[in-house]
Amino acid sequence: MKTNSLDFDAQALREKILDLAMRGKLVSQDPNDEPASVLLEKIKAEKAELIKEKKIKKTKSLPPITDDEKPFDIPDSWEWVRLGDVGNWAAGATPSRKHPEYYGGNIPWLKTGDLNDDVVEDTTEKITKLGVENSSVKINKPGNVLIAMYGATIGKLGIVGNKELVTNQACCGCTPFNGVYNWYLFYYLFASRKRLIDLGSGGAQPNISKQKIENFSFPLPPLSEQSRIAAKIAQLFALLRKVETSTQQYAKLQTLLKSKVLDLAMRGKLVKQDPNDEPASVVLRKIKAEKQELIKEKKIKKTKPLPPITDDEKPFEIPNNWEWVRLGDILTVHSGKNLPKKNLVKNGKYIVYGANGIIGNFNKSNTSENTLLIGRVGFYAGVIHITSKEAWVTDNSLVVSESTRLSKKWLYYALSFLNLSKLSSQTAQPVISGNKIYRTLLALPPLVEQNKIVIEIDNLLSIISC
Repeated sequence: MKTNSLDFDAQALREKILDLAMRGKLVSQDPNDEPASVLLEKIKAEKAELIKEKKIKKTKSLPPITDDEKPFDIPDSWEWVRLGDVGNWAAGATPSRKHPEYYGGNIPWLKTGDLNDDVVEDTTEKITKLGVENSSVKINKPGNVLIAMYGATIGKLGIVGNKELVTNQACCGCTPFNGVYNWYLFYYLFASRKRLIDLGSGGAQPNISKQKIENFSFPLPPLSEQSRIAAKIAQLFALLRKVETSTQQYAKLQTLLKSKVLDLAMRGKLVKQDPNDEPASVVLRKIKAEKQELIKEKKIKKTKPLPPITDDEKPFEIPNNWEWVRLGDILTVHSGKNLPKKNLVKNGKYIVYGANGIIGNFNKSNTSENTLLIGRVGFYAGVIHITSKEAWVTDNSLVVSESTRLSKKWLYYALSFLNLSKLSSQTAQPVISGNKIYRTLLALPPLVEQNKIVIEIDNLLSIISC
């Protein structure tokens, strides 16, 4: 795990921790622990007593666990049971909205959007005592485990904090019986989220009903081991959060440093100027002459004259041997050509570039390798890329033709510095036009200095990315 190079997948590590925990491989078993088989008998006796006292309703007996329902092996001191065996599950309700007096009280009424995969201390909406009395909401005590049964938040979890709450009908709450540690149950549901969601699929809206939850298999360890497992998970998750935060901070710092390097480079402050270099004014004249020749030979199209650059447009000072130019003075762009989807092939020789990067393969190419592209449409509008091999480019990208008087790699960095995405149209599908690109200002260094800048940027970015 190379956290310093951002090679770090916290979510994958969490899933691995949970997987080991639920197989009995995260903490060691203690032969002195009361086995789960004895614990289960006590839980059954408690459940029977609660039914007798009419504190919970009697339900149909759950069928025995079959071998096919056991997703993995567990230690000998554990037992496979069903979630309905280890707690009392109850779905919530919504008091009638026709009665405003049911709302605005001081009793937290949880909707599944309030679930946070952690302790829930408050809810976005409250109801009154009347709302509770005139609906089928169920009181969830502190420590109860909550799970969203359907909708956009299906599988989302929570544990009731210090104050009792009720939930809507999309949420199911569990009061664990004595001998079942709520945090262990919570982590098991967390580890089983995908299996639970898959269990609810098949209809127009996935739904893990209360019945499906109660029938779901559950590996029951001895009570002491449940506590040890939950404590170890919490410890490792806390450590992961610290590493994750540090990694995110490091990533932000990397981005900031890279941005600073480009900023210094494009202002002429990254390398020293050499008075012997051919000045950018001469480079620019040669580029313009070259462009006119290409137009004359009909290799590129003639474009409208660009307006002169005013002093007010110049965002910063540049060295004396540099020149302010418009991008249209030094390069041309043209859209790629779309391909019918039927022409995309699975194992074609050439990559196809679109608005969102590589989208398929084709048996022909329309650009050579080392071609500069600008994303033109959608999320990738303004993203700069240099092709690593021959490719087909759709009209979702712009192909850049640059002068031999320019360093391609320097132009890549310069266009990245300009953040061309800000030129996108403010529409549902952002688009960058070639005209906006042509009018954009850029500070042009001498060619020799361009190459020096590239070397320095490459060196610094390699250090920053370590």
